[in-house]
Amino acid sequence: MDIASDSPLRSVPPSPPSLAPLHVLQVVGNGIVGGMERCVERLVAGLGRTGAFRFTVLCPSEGDFAGRIRAAGAEIGIVAMPEDPPWASIQMVASLIAAERVDLVHAHLPNAHLLSGLAARLAGVPVMTTIHGRQVILPDLEIHRMVGSHLSVVCRQSYYHALGLGVDRERVSLEPNGVDVDEFRPGPRPAQGVRAALGLAGDALLAGFVGRLSPEKAPEVFVRSAALLLQRLPDAHFVLIGEGPMKTQLRETIAGMGLTSRIHLHGGVDDVRPVLHDLDLLVSSSNSEAMPLALMEGMASGLPVVATRVGGVPEIVEHGGTGWLVAPRDYEDLAGRMHQMLTLHELRRRMGEAARARMERHHRLDRALERLADRMRAIARPAGAASTLAVARVPRMAAGPAQAGGRKAR
Repeated sequence: MDIASDSPLRSVPPSPPSLAPLHVLQVVGNGIVGGMERCVERLVAGLGRTGAFRFTVLCPSEGDFAGRIRAAGAEIGIVAMPEDPPWASIQMVASLIAAERVDLVHAHLPNAHLLSGLAARLAGVPVMTTIHGRQVILPDLEIHRMVGSHLSVVCRQSYYHALGLGVDRERVSLEPNGVDVDEFRPGPRPAQGVRAALGLAGDALLAGFVGRLSPEKAPEVFVRSAALLLQRLPDAHFVLIGEGPMKTQLRETIAGMGLTSRIHLHGGVDDVRPVLHDLDLLVSSSNSEAMPLALMEGMASGLPVVATRVGGVPEIVEHGGTGWLVAPRDYEDLAGRMHQMLTLHELRRRMGEAARARMERHHRLDRALERLADRMRAIARPAGAASTLAVARVPRMAAGPAQAGGRKAR
């Protein structure tokens, strides 16, 4: 359970030239571009370029996520993934596993876990699932017990929760998320960024929420805290970056309070880095988190944070060192900590530097990918093992880029 290390970083080693890359089938239960999907994208891009892994990715629909995965170098397939998967989907995935000589199936979200577990069991190939939430929920536990899948979790709370549910230690492991500290780093405020789009002065105080506008992220708590804080800091500004089902409700709430000139709904962005450079403070008001990428990316960018004490967040944020932790839904404490941060420039600077240092030292993406690569190698079927499902070889899906060279025997 090594979540942090002071030892020198090691890159993911390339595969020996005599071995074929490990073929991993990623089955992703969503087609949006959120935190979980970005984890898959980074996995495919980071490990795919080493030559040690080859990826095929199945998702439920075409869209931005599928396009990003293609750009990362993986082949893409589309398959229906309802909560109760039809036989046509199970048969398709099982046949793909056998025909394309998949070594490991890796699922994300319960619907993908069920489809993957059934198909992999038919094909005689190991399956693992990453639990991206802070707890192992009942559907994932039932599938795990039925098909013998391996559970990979991203925070300590999830790990011990799994053990408490009776999951065998050999069937659960901890592989925390990481952040690319070269891509996300401190930088100057952009000339044409969020502040310019909102018509704000360069020296205006600006706190931001970055995430999906959905109940588990509790953006309404951020809005309520901002409204309370504006009574003490009437010149401050607050911005929500993201899309989601609560957007209309939030817009109406802000308008009803008469605060549309101070609390801004900016919408989603393709590249969050300039947004982070424009903020003075990053706020996470979530009711439920495991190891949120938005928080890690903000800290790597040198931002101090105020965040709710849920899931794996206390593993990221050092209370009093890199930011402040508050209880979920405690909008008064959240507003108080935001006030402290926004009014004490030296505190923000010191905590922002500490946040950056913590990400560099403990949560680098290269180390996270290395741990996950080791785990996938350990779970994958042994070299030379054949699938139990006999099907004819078929051409690879044309949707992805051609792979160079033929596959050698493992």
